Amino acid sequence: MLHDPLENSKTVFHGLRFDVRALDVETASGKTFKKQYIAHPGAVVILPLFDNGDVLLIRNQRFAVGQRLLELPAGTKEKGEEAATTAARELEEETGYTAKKLTLLTSFFTSPGITNENMDAYLAQGLIKTAQKLDESEEIEVEIHPLQKALEMVRTGEIKDGKSINALLFYQAFYLRL
Repeated sequence: MLHDPLENSKTVFHGLRFDVRALDVETASGKTFKKQYIAHPGAVVILPLFDNGDVLLIRNQRFAVGQRLLELPAGTKEKGEEAATTAARELEEETGYTAKKLTLLTSFFTSPGITNENMDAYLAQGLIKTAQKLDESEEIEVEIHPLQKALEMVRTGEIKDGKSINALLFYQAFYLRL
């Protein structure tokens, strides 16, 4: 049986936003294997929805894939920060909007084969225009699209970011049907 990986793991690489940790894992058959994973503080993705049903998306430069991706705003939790606080902060920083109301839609592991990152998906409503507060390294453009167009962009592959696909489809499949 697998146990809590944080219990007996050691940091083999300390990064700016995450660490790589190593541990020995014993399986139910008694065999031991060396494993590594990315230890992540957690993150949020935000589905900003205007009163008319339009969705606020961002076009974000993603160096790991060498592309500018169309996605929902998102960000990493600061140490000790509540997810809703992260969602409010990242929404304003990346889009230049605040929300009167944040509603938790769902939580999920982003890629449990390599990381313990847990992501909370929030619906942001009652959007109020402020100003973007981008980090020096960020190149983010804001785009507004009707919800149905955003869902069509998921279907066609124009939106190919997993967290955005998850939040948009969860909202359509479950939240709208309540």
